[in-house]
Amino acid sequence: MELRGRTALVTGASSGIGVALARQLAARGASLVLTARRKDRLDALAEELRTAHGVDVTTVALDLGRPTAPLALYEATEGAGQAVDILVNNAGFGTQERFDRIPWDKSAEQIQLNIVSLTELTRRFLVPMLERGRGHILNVASIGAYMPVPFFATYAAGKAYVRNFTEALASELAGTPVRVCCLCPGGTRTEFLDVAGQKATWLVDRALMSPERCARIGLRALFGRRRNIVAGFLYSFLCWSVRFVPRRLVVWLAGLVMGKRA
Repeated sequence: MELRGRTALVTGASSGIGVALARQLAARGASLVLTARRKDRLDALAEELRTAHGVDVTTVALDLGRPTAPLALYEATEGAGQAVDILVNNAGFGTQERFDRIPWDKSAEQIQLNIVSLTELTRRFLVPMLERGRGHILNVASIGAYMPVPFFATYAAGKAYVRNFTEALASELAGTPVRVCCLCPGGTRTEFLDVAGQKATWLVDRALMSPERCARIGLRALFGRRRNIVAGFLYSFLCWSVRFVPRRLVVWLAGLVMGKRA
């Protein structure tokens, strides 16, 4: 899909899947607004994309783990007259630890980023998309959306929210010019493991996908009018098969596969 004349906003654009999504959107001709906490990384990526693809790139350094950040991001774009045609809610993080051992401030920040900010950004940018008569929203969840994951209790529960919210919204918007899709990656070669404090098991390590492939799958689904996509055949089969396994066994297997903290 050619995206010349359109603007895409990508959150969590300083690393991993966010960087891959930004590069592939720029390659299609989209102007970009990149946001994350690390301004130096955003500026370096912006310069790369301007040089490689000749597109306009704006950076907004924000911490979407703070309650005031979604409104600040909206005001810096739509509120300042910069229309956003494609919203990619990619920012998020997890922590591998028993729930009671995670400081509440960290859990609250994760819930704010993974759930609340994603929902608020979707609401704020959806309204002008509907008014203009076009728009696309890609919400990035996880295969954790399909199962409870011990030691990632709030993370997996949050991703289940993202998946259910996105699929319900896509149904609500059927017949409108705005398309909404949920991307559910499995293990991907990003900074997620380091941030989460997770030591990858041999199974996770062998199954890790490149962020570039994950981004391609997500954009293909978004512009192909899919409502939900699991990235990769192996992970798709896994998410399909858990419906036939007793719930308690699913939880045990999820904990076994994800392993222990680093």
